[in-house]
Amino acid sequence: MKRREFITLLSASAAGAAIGLSAEKSKAQQKLPNAAQWLRSGPMLGHCEMTETEIWLQTTDARRAAIRFWKRDSPQTARLSEAVKTSAENDFIARFKLSRLEFGTRYDYEVYLDGLRVNLPFETSFQTQKMWRWRTKSDEEIPSFRIAIGSCAYINDADYDRPGTPYGGDYHIFKTIAAQKPDAMIWLGDNIYYREADWLSENAMRYRYAHGRSLAEMQALLASTHHYAIWDDHDFGPNNSDRAYRTRETSLKIFKDYWANAVYGTAETPGVFGSFEWNDVEFFLLDDRYHRMPNRTKESGEKLMFGREQMQWLKDSLISSNAPFKIIANGSQMMNSVAPDEGWAQFPEERKDLINFIRENRIRGVLFITGDRHFAELIKHIEPELYPLYDFTTSPLTSGTFKPTKGDADNPEIIPGTLVTGVRNFGIIEASGTAKDRKLTLKIIDASGKQWWTHEIRADELTFPKA
Repeated sequence: MKRREFITLLSASAAGAAIGLSAEKSKAQQKLPNAAQWLRSGPMLGHCEMTETEIWLQTTDARRAAIRFWKRDSPQTARLSEAVKTSAENDFIARFKLSRLEFGTRYDYEVYLDGLRVNLPFETSFQTQKMWRWRTKSDEEIPSFRIAIGSCAYINDADYDRPGTPYGGDYHIFKTIAAQKPDAMIWLGDNIYYREADWLSENAMRYRYAHGRSLAEMQALLASTHHYAIWDDHDFGPNNSDRAYRTRETSLKIFKDYWANAVYGTAETPGVFGSFEWNDVEFFLLDDRYHRMPNRTKESGEKLMFGREQMQWLKDSLISSNAPFKIIANGSQMMNSVAPDEGWAQFPEERKDLINFIRENRIRGVLFITGDRHFAELIKHIEPELYPLYDFTTSPLTSGTFKPTKGDADNPEIIPGTLVTGVRNFGIIEASGTAKDRKLTLKIIDASGKQWWTHEIRADELTFPKA
């Protein structure tokens, strides 16, 4: 389809929507195909800045896609993105970077495929972040926000799954998350589960991503919440996989195709790590797989989960940040000292090095969010001459649930009442308050919407005494 034909069709469809023809279709419209059948998954919102955002979608076959967007309640501000042609070579994925947006603004948008509007049964909207610095006094409220977090999303696929009871379930959890209306969501790894037939075939790995992303119950959450992601073992490669995984470069390429983070690694160091800010809080996304030494490596002071280059990036980023809360996100648990299986305590020298760096450089406001364990808990790790280091773990979203080991259950670092087992769950982080009294409220919520616990952390708890 030529661009002129595409725009003509799109304009006619948009005009019809503007005058309310969706309720009483014209004869001409009734002859048009249903464009929704061409949309495989999405639209999904990616990273969000003050004047820019990214939108991702995937079609079923080759189509010309475009986004029409406007400031809420101001249809006269409507703009049209450049059209993007999807093809088999790019997995029929289209990405749109929308720029020159107004900060602190909610936009509504529509998807067009081959010039026809895709009618979706849920809200499609995005936002830009507020410009608040130098505009808010220390005793005034800084804009509040809400972040959802979750890990371990297994979507059943009978032809590939192991025999027996299906491992995945409670897919309505994604609708429950959407009902919380989070500003953004951080996916903490195991966001899909590669099967045995997937690990060494790029086409099979791409099928697994497309299969998981197209889950019907997920689409409303994707369309109106901004998404950021890291990986853990199952969406990187095989169980407990590490830097020896032979197709790690392919896995990284596919991850970057299916997520819309602002950055992935650095020019010198590949990986899915990076950072982003939401208002006054900074998030540091770690990659615990690409550079990870095998778990069975004997500890000799050189056993590394993240590698020297990524750890130096994290140190530089932490010491450069002025955020009252610096939230470090990782797939494996970070501060659980019991740490059976794959926790960072199995890499003690690297862990000790970062803790010493935080202490020696008096970096305030550090806490951790993690997944992997198939239950939820809040760890409070105590170190000499350092504020408490919290590790907020939520898992699983739709995978099977695990019971904690005896060591886990008896772990004195678990804040009483925060160990939640046997239910699929997600976390919520709410930031509120003034610059002088900023606080985070942590919550665990299950698939049904039941809140299991809440815990408040104030910024002044994560500081050093004045020298």
